Amino acid sequence: MASDLLSPEELAERWRISTETLRYWRYNGKGPLYIKLNGRILYRLEDINQFEREHLRRHTADNVLINGVEGKMKV
Repeated sequence: MASDLLSPEELAERWRISTETLRYWRYNGKGPLYIKLNGRILYRLEDINQFEREHLRRHTADNVLINGVEGKMKV
C-alpha cells in the first residue's frame, strides 16, 4: 500500500513543480485529492492518475471534463 501513496515531494518531482504549488492547490481545492493522516499529506496514485487523465489535451483550446461535464477550465 505504501507504494500506492506519494508524498508532496514525490508528486512535485513527478510533475516537475514545487511543493509550494501543491500546497497552494490544496488550499484552493484545485489539485488532486489527497489524504491527511496525523498531519501528513499523502496522494494516492489512483487519484493522481485520474487527475492527469482529466487534464489531457490535444490542443490549448480543448475543453476539459469538470465533474463529468464538458466546459472551459477556469484558472
